[in-house]
Amino acid sequence: MKRPRVFVVSDSVGETGDQVAKAVISQFRPGLENTIIRRFPHIQSEDLIRKIVRLAAQQQAFIVYTLARQDMRSLLQALCEQENVQAVDILGPALQSMAAFMEELPLEAPGIVHILDDDYFKKIEAIEFAVKYDDGRDPRGLLQADIVLVGVSRTSKTPLSQYLAHKKYKVANVPLVPEVEPPEELLQLDPKKCFGLIISPEKLNFIRKERLLSLGLNDDAIYAQHDRILEEIQHFEKIVDKIGCQVIDVTNKAVEETANTIIEYILACK
Repeated sequence: MKRPRVFVVSDSVGETGDQVAKAVISQFRPGLENTIIRRFPHIQSEDLIRKIVRLAAQQQAFIVYTLARQDMRSLLQALCEQENVQAVDILGPALQSMAAFMEELPLEAPGIVHILDDDYFKKIEAIEFAVKYDDGRDPRGLLQADIVLVGVSRTSKTPLSQYLAHKKYKVANVPLVPEVEPPEELLQLDPKKCFGLIISPEKLNFIRKERLLSLGLNDDAIYAQHDRILEEIQHFEKIVDKIGCQVIDVTNKAVEETANTIIEYILACK
């Protein structure tokens, strides 16, 4: 079976079109792994648009485009109709509807959303914070954090910290191990900004065994043994009871879902 091809054409970096294309493709049987997605960013000349449409016609590709300028959108659509290339305009309809709602014409300036502003620098600061205070490296960061995550090993603390950092939250995380006393700062926190991550013993056992195998180790190490996991979870429950924080079961949750639960709780507490 021939692999479908999708061209993402943008006058900026193409991130929006790329994400929309992936979200749509994932709803079909070929799936992302069998679809070729090619991004064409920073397209701001008519000549480049003509070349892309010709190439799409040759390769029988579908075009997803996010172009801020009306004239460029119109040109691409007209060329696609001439070359019998299927295409979808992501920005155009939304811009037209918003223009009618605001009773104002759009700026039609590419890449405005990516301009370096205060939000951008806050995000960078949060990402650097998450890296610096990952895995309990420096407990001094706990009192400076917006969010503190605690849990046993392999409960997605690090990826969740990074995801929340991209939402501009300063996040620190601490692994809980029976042999190591938690830092004093953990018990000094406002419980409302601390979240315990729990996972079922069976799921954790599977994840840890897979982790050991990926490292080329035997999967029967103490780290992955059921009794050890139960011991760690009991220790976890003891610590979160002391803190008095919210506990989230991440057994069957995606990182994004857990992050949204945390964000909603924090906003509700403000």
